[in-house]
Amino acid sequence: MRKFFLALVAAALGSLALAQSGRLEIFSWWAGDEGPALEALINLYKQRHPNVTVENATVTGGAGVNARAVLKTRMLGGDPPDSFQIHAGQALISTWVVADRMEDLTPLFTQEGWMNRFPRGLLDMISYRGRIYSVPVNIHRSNVMWFVPSRLREWGVQPPRTWAEFLTVCRTLQGRGLEAPLALGENWTQQHLWESVALGVLGAADYANLWNGRLRFNDPKVIEVWNTFGRVLDCANRDAAGLSWQHAVDRVLEGRAAFNIMGDWAAGYMTTTKRLRPGEGFGWAPSPGTAGVFMMLSDSFGLPKGVKNRANAVNWLRLLGSREGQDTFNPLKGSIPARTDGDPARYNAYLQSAMRDWRTNRIVGSLVHGAVAPEAFQSQFGTVLEIFLSARNAQAAGNAAQAIATQVRLGQ
Repeated sequence: MRKFFLALVAAALGSLALAQSGRLEIFSWWAGDEGPALEALINLYKQRHPNVTVENATVTGGAGVNARAVLKTRMLGGDPPDSFQIHAGQALISTWVVADRMEDLTPLFTQEGWMNRFPRGLLDMISYRGRIYSVPVNIHRSNVMWFVPSRLREWGVQPPRTWAEFLTVCRTLQGRGLEAPLALGENWTQQHLWESVALGVLGAADYANLWNGRLRFNDPKVIEVWNTFGRVLDCANRDAAGLSWQHAVDRVLEGRAAFNIMGDWAAGYMTTTKRLRPGEGFGWAPSPGTAGVFMMLSDSFGLPKGVKNRANAVNWLRLLGSREGQDTFNPLKGSIPARTDGDPARYNAYLQSAMRDWRTNRIVGSLVHGAVAPEAFQSQFGTVLEIFLSARNAQAAGNAAQAIATQVRLGQ
């Protein structure tokens, strides 16, 4: 018995030694302005595991679109990265989890005591058939309207609370020579705008009903979403397709536009890259019509089956889920901890306000960022948007979206 116990101890120590050397490949789309937050995590990992060589395999562009394409090739080709970034929810569940390509992380959550550190609703979102498959490192808010307070005072307008008010303010600003009051970027940012318009027009209950199948996309309520979206687009810049989300934010900061609807990674960009103070250099409000509702998304990392450096990858996940890891990463990223015990003193005024809203608002998930719909629907929604942009036909867009929802059995 003693020999058996010593053998177990030796095996455990051997595994620990392996976990402290070798390589670790981290696959993500965090680059440029979001890169410092990832680098801070990597540096923290290296402090804990100095003999591990970390490869930061970042694929830039398209809010993860390019990275997901590369990831698909690698996963199908039998060459998975040790751990990869993916939006929590259906972005992972409907792809690699149902395909049986991911390890069950429930034991890790139990060992680390995380079951009581992450909200139940978030745990449900990252679970499939009762098992947990990713570690959420943060929470972002999608439905945020950004502006510069001093500019609005100069123009004599207030942040609009509804889309009807937004259109009125838009006309006022256009009458004063601001041709495009709304700064907009490439295709995915337009989809991002659409989901905020949908939430503002439908309300939280009917917005949720879109994804559970109780509200059809060609219902008159949803057709009105498209009609409102079209009127909002009339307030935007015509060169949107050629702009990144950062360039769209820049137009607001430069006074070339009054508003931008973007997730709160924009706060990270404005504080970390632009060195602006929240509440002074930039201001924020819920996107019109969405006060009291927090449209969320979460970046998470999973563990593919058969990776080359499994022990190091598990230690990476262990760091991501820790309070220290989350409080190191999120202040730089412009997001809040997925854990419920983050230290508010580490966060700026915007992020503290988001932490308060996270605790008190009604929570809904983002379409564009992978929380509420399977990838099969999300990936085709861009085509629906193109149909609308080409003809501005709300009914045609609604019919196209419903056809895709039926095809992929959305909500079933």
